[in-house]
Amino acid sequence: MRPRDQVLEVWGELACFTRPELKVERFSYPIITPSAARGIFDAIYCKPSRDGKTSEFRWQITRVEVLAPPSYIALRRNEVKEYVSVQNVTQWRTGKSEPVPILADADKAITGVDTKGRTQRQTMALKNVHYRLHGEIRPWPGFEDRLQGFEAQFRRRAAHGKCIYQPYFGCREFPAYFELVEPDAPEADRFPWDNDIGWMLYDVFDLSRPGTCDSEPCVSVFEATVRGGVLEVPDYAGDAVHKGQGGKR
Repeated sequence: MRPRDQVLEVWGELACFTRPELKVERFSYPIITPSAARGIFDAIYCKPSRDGKTSEFRWQITRVEVLAPPSYIALRRNEVKEYVSVQNVTQWRTGKSEPVPILADADKAITGVDTKGRTQRQTMALKNVHYRLHGEIRPWPGFEDRLQGFEAQFRRRAAHGKCIYQPYFGCREFPAYFELVEPDAPEADRFPWDNDIGWMLYDVFDLSRPGTCDSEPCVSVFEATVRGGVLEVPDYAGDAVHKGQGGKR
């Protein structure tokens, strides 16, 4: 049984899909990346396995339709320098230790050092973004017979605006709002835009097998071309997607 096309219309005031080749300042691609689109679908519905370590399916993004012209805006944002310790959060939730906060700004009497826990970065973000995202559910081996159930559950959740966490456009402070597009809905009024973007980030995880929270990153890229306001996204398993170490070539 082939998966059915699931379509979301998404929009928001700000977005940033950072080009990884720019190490210091953040500069967004002119269009949403497949990994960011996958994250929006995941935010609405993903299905962990019974052991809670992996998932029962993954999302394959197939197409992005651009409904508003790409427009940039320059922002200066404060970013914290440290990451939350997963081990500390786990121990705190089980009552084994106290939480260890990240201090963005504090006196030397509190932190013991003169340096601040934050840094300012220039961000070239997108504004007033609007897309139609197309995706398919790809069950992992052993869960193929549950495809119809997965699709029905996703459609129920998306139709009622339910999500596991707030979807976002690249950065969590840039929320993404969504609406399910029904199969009989009229075609989108696409922005007539052609662009040879070049190499674009496809994903940062190995999508050829179920991952866990301890999985190593696996960066993949593809050559992105927009024609008539449409970005056709190749299948992850195809030769058009170039995978780094850890992914199946």
